[in-house]
Amino acid sequence: GDWDFWVDWKDRRLWVTVVPIVLITFPAAVQVLLWERLRLPWGATVCVLGLLFGEWINRYFNFWGWTYFPITLCFPSQIVPGAILLDVVLLLSGSYLLTAIVGGMAWGLIFYPGNWPVIAPYHVPVEYNGTLMSVADILGYNYVRTGTPEYIRMVEKGTLRTFGKDVAP
Repeated sequence: GDWDFWVDWKDRRLWVTVVPIVLITFPAAVQVLLWERLRLPWGATVCVLGLLFGEWINRYFNFWGWTYFPITLCFPSQIVPGAILLDVVLLLSGSYLLTAIVGGMAWGLIFYPGNWPVIAPYHVPVEYNGTLMSVADILGYNYVRTGTPEYIRMVEKGTLRTFGKDVAP
Protein backbone atom coordinates (compact mmCIF):
# COMPACT_ATOMS: atom_id res chain seq x y z
CA GLY A 1 0.00 0.00 0.00
CA ASP A 2 0.92 3.63 0.22
CA TRP A 3 2.67 3.15 3.55
CA ASP A 4 5.46 1.40 1.73
CA PHE A 5 5.85 3.86 -1.16
CA TRP A 6 6.76 7.23 0.28
CA VAL A 7 9.31 8.05 2.95
CA ASP A 8 7.04 10.69 4.47
CA TRP A 9 4.15 8.20 4.74
CA LYS A 10 6.07 5.48 6.57
CA ASP A 11 3.91 6.00 9.64
CA ARG A 12 5.39 4.81 12.91
CA ARG A 13 2.15 3.08 13.95
CA LEU A 14 0.44 1.71 10.84
CA TRP A 15 3.46 1.07 8.59
CA VAL A 16 5.15 -1.18 11.16
CA THR A 17 2.01 -3.25 11.64
CA VAL A 18 0.30 -3.41 8.24
CA VAL A 19 3.32 -4.02 5.98
CA PRO A 20 4.83 -7.04 7.81
CA ILE A 21 1.42 -8.71 8.16
CA VAL A 22 0.65 -8.32 4.46
CA LEU A 23 4.16 -9.20 3.28
CA ILE A 24 4.60 -12.48 5.16
CA THR A 25 2.06 -14.40 3.05
CA PHE A 26 4.08 -14.84 -0.15
CA PRO A 27 7.42 -15.70 1.51
CA ALA A 28 5.67 -18.25 3.72
CA ALA A 29 3.99 -19.88 0.72
CA VAL A 30 7.22 -20.10 -1.27
CA GLN A 31 9.01 -21.39 1.82
CA VAL A 32 6.48 -24.22 2.18
CA LEU A 33 6.79 -25.18 -1.49
CA LEU A 34 10.57 -25.27 -1.49
CA TRP A 35 10.73 -27.10 1.85
CA GLU A 36 8.12 -29.73 0.95
CA ARG A 37 9.40 -30.52 -2.52
CA LEU A 38 13.16 -29.90 -2.36
CA ARG A 39 14.01 -29.55 1.36
CA LEU A 40 15.57 -26.15 0.68
CA PRO A 41 15.30 -23.83 3.71
CA TRP A 42 15.71 -20.53 1.86
CA GLY A 43 12.32 -20.09 0.22
CA ALA A 44 11.36 -16.92 2.09
CA THR A 45 14.67 -15.24 1.28
CA VAL A 46 14.43 -16.10 -2.42
CA CYS A 47 10.85 -14.81 -2.54
CA VAL A 48 11.76 -11.58 -0.77
CA LEU A 49 14.75 -10.96 -3.03
CA GLY A 50 12.54 -11.45 -6.09
CA LEU A 51 9.93 -9.14 -4.61
CA LEU A 52 12.50 -6.45 -3.84
CA PHE A 53 13.98 -6.75 -7.33
CA GLY A 54 10.53 -6.15 -8.81
CA GLU A 55 9.92 -3.28 -6.38
CA TRP A 56 13.17 -1.57 -7.37
CA ILE A 57 12.33 -1.94 -11.07
CA ASN A 58 8.90 -0.45 -10.35
CA ARG A 59 10.31 2.41 -8.28
CA TYR A 60 13.00 3.23 -10.82
CA PHE A 61 10.91 3.21 -14.00
CA ASN A 62 7.60 4.47 -12.61
CA PHE A 63 8.74 6.97 -10.01
CA TRP A 64 12.05 8.17 -11.40
CA GLY A 65 11.53 7.43 -15.08
CA TRP A 66 8.06 8.96 -15.39
CA THR A 67 7.88 11.66 -12.72
CA TYR A 68 11.52 12.25 -11.67
CA PHE A 69 10.82 11.69 -8.00
CA PRO A 70 14.06 11.00 -6.12
CA ILE A 71 14.61 7.30 -5.44
CA THR A 72 15.35 8.19 -1.82
CA LEU A 73 11.77 9.44 -1.52
CA CYS A 74 10.12 6.17 -2.58
CA PHE A 75 12.33 3.22 -1.62
CA PRO A 76 10.75 -0.12 -0.59
CA SER A 77 10.92 -1.57 2.90
CA GLN A 78 13.83 -3.72 3.94
CA ILE A 79 12.36 -7.18 4.49
CA VAL A 80 15.41 -9.37 3.93
CA PRO A 81 16.32 -9.66 7.67
CA GLY A 82 12.87 -11.01 8.47
CA ALA A 83 13.05 -13.53 5.62
CA ILE A 84 16.45 -14.75 6.78
CA LEU A 85 15.10 -15.23 10.31
CA LEU A 86 12.06 -17.06 8.96
CA ASP A 87 14.29 -19.42 6.98
CA VAL A 88 16.68 -19.96 9.89
CA VAL A 89 13.81 -20.95 12.19
CA LEU A 90 12.57 -23.47 9.61
CA LEU A 91 16.10 -24.81 9.09
CA LEU A 92 16.78 -25.26 12.80
CA SER A 93 13.38 -26.60 13.82
CA GLY A 94 12.06 -28.34 10.71
CA SER A 95 8.60 -27.63 12.07
CA TYR A 96 5.93 -25.54 10.39
CA LEU A 97 4.31 -24.81 13.75
CA LEU A 98 7.49 -23.40 15.31
CA THR A 99 8.24 -21.53 12.10
CA ALA A 100 4.78 -19.99 12.14
CA ILE A 101 4.98 -18.98 15.79
CA VAL A 102 8.64 -18.10 16.36
CA GLY A 103 9.57 -17.22 12.77
CA GLY A 104 6.43 -15.17 12.23
CA MET A 105 7.06 -13.29 15.45
CA ALA A 106 10.69 -12.70 14.46
CA TRP A 107 9.54 -11.49 11.02
CA GLY A 108 7.30 -8.87 12.61
CA LEU A 109 9.68 -7.84 15.37
CA ILE A 110 12.74 -7.36 13.13
CA PHE A 111 10.85 -5.29 10.55
CA TYR A 112 11.14 -1.88 12.20
CA PRO A 113 14.72 -2.28 13.55
CA GLY A 114 15.76 -3.64 10.14
CA ASN A 115 14.52 -0.42 8.54
CA TRP A 116 16.11 1.96 11.07
CA PRO A 117 19.37 2.49 9.17
CA VAL A 118 17.45 3.54 6.07
CA ILE A 119 14.72 5.58 7.76
CA ALA A 120 16.85 7.32 10.43
CA PRO A 121 18.18 10.16 8.23
CA TYR A 122 14.62 11.18 7.40
CA HIS A 123 13.60 11.54 11.06
CA VAL A 124 16.16 14.26 11.76
CA PRO A 125 14.39 17.38 13.02
CA VAL A 126 14.96 20.58 11.10
CA GLU A 127 13.48 24.04 11.34
CA TYR A 128 11.71 24.95 8.13
CA ASN A 129 10.02 28.36 7.85
CA GLY A 130 9.72 28.62 11.61
CA THR A 131 8.20 25.14 12.03
CA LEU A 132 9.97 22.13 13.47
CA MET A 133 9.61 19.34 10.91
CA SER A 134 11.35 16.16 9.93
CA VAL A 135 13.27 15.82 6.68
CA ALA A 136 10.60 13.38 5.44
CA ASP A 137 7.87 15.96 5.96
CA ILE A 138 9.86 18.57 4.03
CA LEU A 139 10.33 16.08 1.18
CA GLY A 140 6.59 15.41 1.19
CA TYR A 141 5.83 19.11 0.82
CA ASN A 142 8.50 19.83 -1.78
CA TYR A 143 7.60 16.84 -4.00
CA VAL A 144 3.83 17.12 -4.09
CA ARG A 145 1.91 14.11 -5.34
CA THR A 146 -1.18 15.22 -7.22
CA GLY A 147 -3.40 12.31 -6.13
CA THR A 148 -2.65 12.75 -2.44
CA PRO A 149 -5.61 13.82 -0.33
CA GLU A 150 -4.74 16.58 2.08
CA TYR A 151 -5.91 14.62 5.11
CA ILE A 152 -3.08 12.14 4.55
CA ARG A 153 -0.39 14.82 4.65
CA MET A 154 0.31 15.45 8.27
CA VAL A 155 2.96 17.32 10.14
CA GLU A 156 3.87 16.74 13.75
CA LYS A 157 3.34 19.71 16.02
CA GLY A 158 4.53 19.56 19.58
CA THR A 159 4.47 16.03 20.98
CA LEU A 160 1.16 14.78 19.56
CA ARG A 161 0.45 13.55 16.05
CA THR A 162 -3.19 13.59 15.02
CA PHE A 163 -4.69 11.59 12.18
CA GLY A 164 -8.31 10.54 11.93
CA LYS A 165 -9.26 11.30 15.56
CA ASP A 166 -6.38 9.17 16.92
CA VAL A 167 -3.79 10.86 19.07
CA ALA A 168 -0.50 9.13 19.79
CA PRO A 169 1.94 10.62 22.30
